[in-house]
Amino acid sequence: MKTESVVTLPGMGDAEFRGLGGSSAHFSRDVGVQWVLQPRGTARVRGPQHFRHSVREGVRLSDYEHVLGSDRDALKQLFPAGVARLWGSTPPVRERSAKVTALEERRVGDEVLFYAGKKFVAKARILDLLRNRPLAKAVWGEDEDRQTWEHIMALGDVTEFELPAEPVLRELRVPVPLRSLTLVHAEERRRLLEMSDPAMSSRPERSSPRPEPVPTLNREALFRSLSSLKTHIKDERPSRHKPITLLWAIGRLAAQQERMVGWETFRGEVAPLLQDFGLPDSKVTPEYPFWHLRSSGLWSVEGIDQSSTPTPSQLAASRARAGLTADAARVLRRSLARAEAIGLLCSRYLGDVDRDELLERVGLAGYTRASGEQPDSGRRGGSAPRRPVTSSQPDRDQRLVEQIKVMYGHECQVCGSRVETRYSHYSEAAHIRGLGRPHEGPDELANLLCLCPNHHVEFDRLAIYIDEDWAVRRNSTGVVEYQLKLHADHVVEQEYLRYHRGLCGRL
Repeated sequence: MKTESVVTLPGMGDAEFRGLGGSSAHFSRDVGVQWVLQPRGTARVRGPQHFRHSVREGVRLSDYEHVLGSDRDALKQLFPAGVARLWGSTPPVRERSAKVTALEERRVGDEVLFYAGKKFVAKARILDLLRNRPLAKAVWGEDEDRQTWEHIMALGDVTEFELPAEPVLRELRVPVPLRSLTLVHAEERRRLLEMSDPAMSSRPERSSPRPEPVPTLNREALFRSLSSLKTHIKDERPSRHKPITLLWAIGRLAAQQERMVGWETFRGEVAPLLQDFGLPDSKVTPEYPFWHLRSSGLWSVEGIDQSSTPTPSQLAASRARAGLTADAARVLRRSLARAEAIGLLCSRYLGDVDRDELLERVGLAGYTRASGEQPDSGRRGGSAPRRPVTSSQPDRDQRLVEQIKVMYGHECQVCGSRVETRYSHYSEAAHIRGLGRPHEGPDELANLLCLCPNHHVEFDRLAIYIDEDWAVRRNSTGVVEYQLKLHADHVVEQEYLRYHRGLCGRL
């Protein structure tokens, strides 16, 4: 970790403020980067000790293996040497505050400026964002209110320096001294950098190279974002607004509708979904996901000033539009990624929601079954119309059906049972990736299993899945219940099993 002395460059009447730009600047010139202003905390709350322990020195991941949980692989990939630099924030007390905005809208790649003693004392780059209470408690303990710093930033490029903060804070209209986590949007940050270095705004038109393009979002990045949505927590229950909105947006993609949609249309379609499927005591606030889903990196808002959170009336007046980013939509138009995303959102955030009803309402009904869409069940109710879909029941090759049953002698590949009838035995041929919409699986032996009626239902309704080692697992627990039985002449395609696991929310 680097340590630098105070910057004292001439200009703007405040020599140190000039240090925001110029040849000796500490800060990235990437125009899309935001600033996260982070109070380090006083000795009373162990701020200096925490900073020394988890930022300056870093924490050894091996010492916290027992509390890394689902963040284990990501942290070990970010910090291959095994020493992680982490900083956290406690949950906000109020529903609307600078801290809430910063936690919701900060992004990977943003710059963190640590503040202490009326100075900025360090900067760092956000490598990842996670929420992990057990890890935070193990690293930093708890405060006097029994809260811990569970909103965690994984940090890189840590540099310590000293830069008087008051000129910067006053220019940003941020109260001095800085007492709360505060976000400075990219436009405001760039304005300050241009003020400190007027030549900066003209450099792109002269000889400086263009900024490097932002890397295209790939599948792995998309699923990391979906797995770590920052949702408002009330009474230890995460809000459902963001995952419901994302399912609605994915439904639009599946129906080949426009990616971006105006505020009035968004409110008209999403508000009833939040009313019917949100938490029972949750307010219906469609403006919240419309605006705050930007923090996921998968969502964009157009047509309105991005420097402050708008009201519903401002969204309407500006004719703001929002939707999945072009990169996110590109990934989610692929059938496997779409199935996996739907399964992940439902299993991670909406476990106690009527999945059949919700997905039917957003035009994704076929994703509740491995077999795909079923004839109209006659279900009605709810305050929003269903997105129209077309349905078809493809013909099956009965020769393949008989072939798989004869191959296994009507024994279930899961449990080995044979259902006896008066004159013979009974089994069912189950397609792993359904033939009909939306799965469009192939009718071939590699996509078939011979199952008893019970396990056919469980496989179709996503209660069980088959892992990469052919173990049959209970989806609700992940517990192995059986080992799939395989005939020497039956080659099951792993690609189809992966698709089924995606429907189950198992990536």
